[in-house]
Amino acid sequence: MKIQKGDKVKVLLGKDRGKEGTVEKVLAKEGRVFVERVNLYKRHVRKTGDVEGGILEIPKSLDISNVALICPNCHKATRVGYKQSLRPDGLNMEGSAKVRICRKCGKEIGKA
Repeated sequence: MKIQKGDKVKVLLGKDRGKEGTVEKVLAKEGRVFVERVNLYKRHVRKTGDVEGGILEIPKSLDISNVALICPNCHKATRVGYKQSLRPDGLNMEGSAKVRICRKCGKEIGKA
């Protein structure tokens, strides 16, 4: 996936457009992400057993296409590209790695 847990993202569409936050959870099969302090909804809950009743704020997921990664190098919302890094001897065989790169500045985006 182009967006991973721990990445800083900016919301592009929806009621929280323009907000920034960190990805808390990624649902890869559904193509959705949970971003901290974004897309919160209120839920009225009745008291049951040991659960306190009241109005709770529940986070809901966003579609992955509605968020953009913020590059840690240039601090801009950007698309993510991939680059195949080569081994030290220049061969593209075992030992090479696929790394994410920023499409705006071209620098490598490290593992979050």
